[in-house]
Amino acid sequence: MLFAYTYVPHTMEKMQSFIDFIFFEVWCKAPIGLAFSLDLFENEPDLREVLSAFGFATNAPERGKQFYKDIKAIYELFAPLTPKQIDRLNRWYQANNDIEKVCANDPAVQIARYADIAAIHPDLSGQLESFFKGLYSQQLLDLAALREKIGRIDEHYQAFMQANTTGKCPFCGITEMLGVYHTGREAYDHYLPKAIYPFNSINFRNLAPACHYCNSSYKLSKDPARNATGRRKAFYPYATDASPIEITVVLNTPDIDRLTPADIQLTFGPDTVREEIEAWKEVYGIDERYKAKCCDESSGKYWLTQVLDEWQEDERSPADFLITLNRQADKNPLADSSFLKSAFLKGCQRAGLFDVIAKEGAAP
Repeated sequence: MLFAYTYVPHTMEKMQSFIDFIFFEVWCKAPIGLAFSLDLFENEPDLREVLSAFGFATNAPERGKQFYKDIKAIYELFAPLTPKQIDRLNRWYQANNDIEKVCANDPAVQIARYADIAAIHPDLSGQLESFFKGLYSQQLLDLAALREKIGRIDEHYQAFMQANTTGKCPFCGITEMLGVYHTGREAYDHYLPKAIYPFNSINFRNLAPACHYCNSSYKLSKDPARNATGRRKAFYPYATDASPIEITVVLNTPDIDRLTPADIQLTFGPDTVREEIEAWKEVYGIDERYKAKCCDESSGKYWLTQVLDEWQEDERSPADFLITLNRQADKNPLADSSFLKSAFLKGCQRAGLFDVIAKEGAAP
């Protein structure tokens, strides 16, 4: 990804703490043999209050009732498990929520998919899948009893965008994001897809706002942490030591008017994050999208027009334009897609396009 987000603490994190309590202090202790009741939640009074409203209030909303029923059903499926099975689920839960180490492909962190749970307990896998996929839903999060404890996700988004002010999607760098001056918001992407991984669907370190194209057109349920050959490294959306991405554009044609994606080669660096780059490119369709932008009339071809028309009218050379552009790209690479614009125009220069068109412009 082009840059990492700054993580923003918020009361919404309390929902994950509720789920942590349910998992470790209720489900994992089910084999002790206690009957399921609100007494199991006495050490988490806010959660107990929510479950009381969902499970016992006469006007309890249907989605709240289902939340309560799901917790109870999973408790009953945990009850006959052996200590070894409980320990395995415990380790999987902790691993799946350590998003940074998952992205680093830390060998000490053994993540689990629903398929892994299904291999040893199909009924439990199905019930967990239903529960965790449903956690991140407005139908649940907007219920008054829960909302009073954790706040609103729209409030989290506003606080998030006040701290993350680039205005661009970090996964592609080319699409503007809805921010603090918009009434709407972008969707939160489940970086480790909730369709594949249990336990982390409401963990905000696994939730990152993404533009519509990255989230809904390209990534969908693609898995950054795994491909067909197995585990791999991926960029962590909240890394504090993110490396800037280097892009080189090579054009295989001197004719800008006939430029197609097949005429463009893209090289990315640095090599120190080669594996992360390959995962990023695959998941977000980066090659296709950057090549398309370079070929677009309003982007790549317009960028070249700027060099050859506007700057030559001021009696300034294309080389001068590139020097200025490179300075701008260093200061603010995301403004006007300068990170790609600069790489593309350098590619045009190497391909001789500046010289070709300059000669054409000098002809009588």
